[in-house]
Amino acid sequence: MKRITIIDIAEALNITPSTVSRALAGNLRVSESTRRRVMDKARELGYQPNIVAASLRKGKSDTIGMMVPRINRHFFSHVISAVEEVLNPAGYNLLICQSHERVLREEQAINVLLKNRVAGIIMSHAMEMSDFSHILKATSENIPVVQFDRVTKQVPGPRIINDNFSGGYMAVKHLIRSGYKRIGHLTGSLSVNVYQDRFRGYKYALDEASMLIDATHTYQGAITRDTALNCARELLEKHQVDAIFCAGDYAAIGAMEAIREKGLKVADDIGVVGFANEPFADIISPGLTTVEQNAYEIGIRAANSLIQLISRSGYTAIQTEDVVPVRLLVRDSSMKNGSNV
Repeated sequence: MKRITIIDIAEALNITPSTVSRALAGNLRVSESTRRRVMDKARELGYQPNIVAASLRKGKSDTIGMMVPRINRHFFSHVISAVEEVLNPAGYNLLICQSHERVLREEQAINVLLKNRVAGIIMSHAMEMSDFSHILKATSENIPVVQFDRVTKQVPGPRIINDNFSGGYMAVKHLIRSGYKRIGHLTGSLSVNVYQDRFRGYKYALDEASMLIDATHTYQGAITRDTALNCARELLEKHQVDAIFCAGDYAAIGAMEAIREKGLKVADDIGVVGFANEPFADIISPGLTTVEQNAYEIGIRAANSLIQLISRSGYTAIQTEDVVPVRLLVRDSSMKNGSNV
């Protein structure tokens, strides 16, 4: 179908295209009756404004780009919701893209956002991202970028992150206090900041308790249910662990399935702790002990940071890091023999 333009509206009303343009923009130089006629005809013909062209005329855009690994994760969906709560009343629309953890998808999506002349970008990187030239292109064009969750210092601008180290530390310290002595770890890529920090917390808790830190007890690339299931099977087959700290709740589901496959009981035989507090965590049996990430607060802070950057005259990509506290939610999956720790 042919795209309706302001010329089509002008011809239908027998007025000039410039009059139509001013009427659509709400210019008071056009009479109220003419503005009403133009708006009615635009609706009748199905006119859709060219947002990119409008941005070029105004010199700025009302659209914010947002890049996340997966929309269907509780954490990311709640961050998105919080971002919208801040941006929409401020007059901004949100254009959401997801990388599905693929580097090429992230690069392509960022290029699309730049072509649409977004006013700013809020993003969390794909798992294996190591080349950030596509993001640096945005900052070089004075488009502010706010990173959250998975971040890198290679990209200038604010970073909003969880206290992942404390989360990992609290999770493993809780397992130790519950009586577990040989604790394995299922995690994502240790090249990613969130998994690095959770792993550091894991090691610190073990070292503090003078417990063995065995590198063979840590499996990378185990963040989905299926990848964690396979890694947990191998961990349980090769090593005498009695607890597993998982860097994500989906990984914890896989670990619990592997435990049951061996005829063992979650908690009594092998304790499990996750990270994220996904909605299923408190309804599965046994309930999953996990770390609450406070996704809503991260979204609020990320959106406010971006608005502050946009509002400044002359964007400067300052380096700041805002750390959001986490908390441990203790449930039955980590309560050895019904202990109450």
